[in-house]
Amino acid sequence: MKEDQALTEYVVDVKDQPLGRMASKIAVMLQGKNMASYDHRKPGDVKVIVKNIKDIKITGKKPEQKIYYHHAGKLGHLKQRKYKDVFSRKPNWVLWHAVRGMLPKNTLRAKRLKNLIFEA
Repeated sequence: MKEDQALTEYVVDVKDQPLGRMASKIAVMLQGKNMASYDHRKPGDVKVIVKNIKDIKITGKKPEQKIYYHHAGKLGHLKQRKYKDVFSRKPNWVLWHAVRGMLPKNTLRAKRLKNLIFEA
């Protein structure tokens, strides 16, 4: 990215918005697909600032039924955490994880995720 080129900033208010829909919109913005200068080989010059993450909406019985899995590497060490437990501790991580899953799985994903900023 050239020094004279400034990052485009989007401020997204996720209050009372569904988690998945906002994650997909943010993923499109981070890739720069909504801009005329989109190039799939570049990380994009877009910065997304997310506000009111604690007021994001999740539908149905997902707070009790949605489970995040993590494997510690050893046999029998599959860890599971429920959405409501994870969200109460780290609400930013829930949206970050959803956006991460919606970005293309390549070397640009980490660079694009660095442009996702959470505001209190």
